[in-house]
Amino acid sequence: MALKKFCRHTGCKKLTTTGYCEDHPKQSYDRKRGTSAERGYDHHWRRERKKFLRENPLCIDCYALGKLTPATDVDHEIPHRGDKNLFWDKSNWRARCHSHHSQKTAREDGGFGNGQE
Repeated sequence: MALKKFCRHTGCKKLTTTGYCEDHPKQSYDRKRGTSAERGYDHHWRRERKKFLRENPLCIDCYALGKLTPATDVDHEIPHRGDKNLFWDKSNWRARCHSHHSQKTAREDGGFGNGQE
């Protein structure tokens, strides 16, 4: 028998063995969000991301804390939410380690129990 865990849907306290409870099927979030390519993260993005990380090799958040940590992610400081001009505005890009990028994204998007949907 599998161990039950809380439903992965933000704020839901129902227990399940499948990740999402019967009230929150996984496809509801994924369908609204679209694929990474549909959101603009295609081969053009991958090329520009790689170039940006070569030019900005350190995580800006770690650096501010006095740590030298390689940047692995390119973050949009102001979330673009589908705005192509903001998506491609390099002055809005920040080099971050995966940990700091995940923390910032969770704060903005309601992850880790923030209750936003």
